[in-house]
Amino acid sequence: MDYLSILFAVLILGGIAILFGTLLALVSRVFAVEKDERYENVVELLPGANCGGCGFAGCSNLAEALVAGDAPITACPVAKQEAREKIAEVLGITLTRNERLQAIVRCSGGDRCGKKFDYVGAKDCHAANRLAGGHIECQYGCLGLGSCVASCAFDALHLVNGVAVVDHDKCTGCLKCVKTCPRNIIVPIPYTADVNVACSSHDKGADLRKICEIGCIGCKICEKNCPEGAITVEDNLASINYDKCTTCGICAEKCPRHLIINAKLLDLYPDKGY
Repeated sequence: MDYLSILFAVLILGGIAILFGTLLALVSRVFAVEKDERYENVVELLPGANCGGCGFAGCSNLAEALVAGDAPITACPVAKQEAREKIAEVLGITLTRNERLQAIVRCSGGDRCGKKFDYVGAKDCHAANRLAGGHIECQYGCLGLGSCVASCAFDALHLVNGVAVVDHDKCTGCLKCVKTCPRNIIVPIPYTADVNVACSSHDKGADLRKICEIGCIGCKICEKNCPEGAITVEDNLASINYDKCTTCGICAEKCPRHLIINAKLLDLYPDKGY
């Protein structure tokens, strides 16, 4: 056996390894991308929920975008105002105050809405909606299969009597449920708003009465009794202008169908199914 040949081969391979190792080390230094020290500070100030409400895959991705200037300070809907102010301070940006939002479900039907057929399939609202337009009579109503509930990372949505209900105290305003609902009946409103029209139907009153026990019939009683002109009925459905609404709750008191919800009175009238 030629030991000198083996030794020579080992030395050559070792030399090549050392050479390539040195080159890789030099290249990594030359082309190294320095991490902005502000990144870690921003990550610590974000909630860490990774809910996706900002449109990014997670909080770390949002932090990178914030540092790079590719996302606004208000991109995270979950972050509290204090956290946003600190992030703005870290990035040296002037922050303008932004209204916090909450999600609400504009439907009260659930078990009180008629069914076209018994749905047997995946517990997914999108799947049910694709099957003959859904199994409930109202084309605007909550399908009650909980796709929005599954999408909420904060346990702020639950099914109650066949309809999705938002827990105001837990809702962070990430609005992921808004994007999830195939019928677009979950919408954002100001977090401080207590009054909400819990219906999305545009059917005429006579037609709606046949399929739902609680839906809006467009009677305009709420519109006539609002002292601020904050609630109007258009296309058979009442809607609230929150810039005018003072949350006096008169519309909720007068509504004959009890579908205008006043959050301040939820504990007072549990028998109404709110």
